[in-house]
Amino acid sequence: MKRIIAVSAIIATLLTGCGNNYQRGEVVGVKGHAWHPYQPLGMSLIPGGAFIMGKQDEDKTYALSTPTRTVTVRAFYMDETETTNAEYREFVNYVRDSIIRYRLAVLAEEMEATPKKGIGKYMFKNIDTVKNAYNKYMMNTYGSLSDPDDENAGKVINWKTKLIYDTNKFPDEYYAEVMDSMYLPITETGDAERMFDVDKFIYKLKWFDTESAARSGEKRSKHIKDTIIKVYPDTTVWVKDFLYAYNEPMHEDYFWHDAYSEYPVVGVNWYQATAFADYRSVKMTNFLRTKKRQPLHKFRLPTEAEWEYAARGGMEGNDYPWGGPYTMNEKGCFLANFKPLRGDYGSDQAVFTAKAKSYNPNGYNLYNMAGNVAEWTTSAYYPNSYYFGASFNPTTHAYNNKRKIVRGGSWKDVKYFIQVHSRAYEYADTARSYIGFRCVEDFMGVNARKLSRKGQH
Repeated sequence: MKRIIAVSAIIATLLTGCGNNYQRGEVVGVKGHAWHPYQPLGMSLIPGGAFIMGKQDEDKTYALSTPTRTVTVRAFYMDETETTNAEYREFVNYVRDSIIRYRLAVLAEEMEATPKKGIGKYMFKNIDTVKNAYNKYMMNTYGSLSDPDDENAGKVINWKTKLIYDTNKFPDEYYAEVMDSMYLPITETGDAERMFDVDKFIYKLKWFDTESAARSGEKRSKHIKDTIIKVYPDTTVWVKDFLYAYNEPMHEDYFWHDAYSEYPVVGVNWYQATAFADYRSVKMTNFLRTKKRQPLHKFRLPTEAEWEYAARGGMEGNDYPWGGPYTMNEKGCFLANFKPLRGDYGSDQAVFTAKAKSYNPNGYNLYNMAGNVAEWTTSAYYPNSYYFGASFNPTTHAYNNKRKIVRGGSWKDVKYFIQVHSRAYEYADTARSYIGFRCVEDFMGVNARKLSRKGQH
């Protein structure tokens, strides 16, 4: 008790001392850095606002799941295009290279390899426990910088030394051993070239279930989730989705060939799309740390309401992102990639998917918000969610509900299903040749509409 009184007396003395005179006794707040909105590359600012959400035309499917109602969404950034094969390949390559480098470093330690020679070139970077007092304390106390159950947790992977993929140039047999562990067995290889076992490209998604934690009031540790995700897209969807159709070339080439780099990625399920958004967030956060800048909100999938609001492009009562009700312009050219004229797929300039930046963008400079590929949202599907959902930033965060909303229709759909208010769902663990995604990021601030008119710097 005496200690508490003594500390209180010291604080009181400090508050009445000369050092506080410049504030004139007023609370002036903690001084921070000036904040300037940062617009991520390839994203458009969606200013947010109220709109009439739901089907404003005949509900031909009689699902009765899209009654009109007024809702409000906050400002956010949205990708101008669907995520492309090239962008998703960067994610896959990062996961692959991370696993290889980690295995090389672990084996180098086990074999006590010579640094900067052979496999020793890929050893973990040394943890500074001399100048860095925090590192010293953590290593002495827990034996790890993060996970006490993993002796390698917190160790830094060496990203400087270039990986070697040419089997004729492997530096030593230990390097060959690690690479062999990543390949398909020789018995499953159709030719002389070794192929990676893509099932080993695994991403560990660690996330915090904010909603359940807030409602339960329990410790944070009970709401930290780990999800193991195989990140390589299912290229067989081109064959499995369509019986009696010759789609083998798309199965063999669509994801990895440079000819399709700027086309939207498909064959990714909801978990894979979520993992990509997390990877993108980690990459941006690490960059901002090197610049000593404050972090941004994480990239994520859009909510169903955000998606529809953005797809409308600032217009009210429209059926399509360009307005409507027609799907052709005055020259007789189709305005989106879908299934027109009872199956003449090529009449809209694309038999399957089109490039992610095709046709004209809508009022928010977003491409292909109708057709091309349908897009995952973060919202779970409930037929009556429009009836019980909130009127501001509405969504349904139900992780255990495997049915997830997809929006926008695709290259295989008739025009009714590419309307901005049409709803559909797919199971989260299911991949399709006609479903892709794009990311959003929350806007940090309140003057989004002013910025959207004047532009950002």
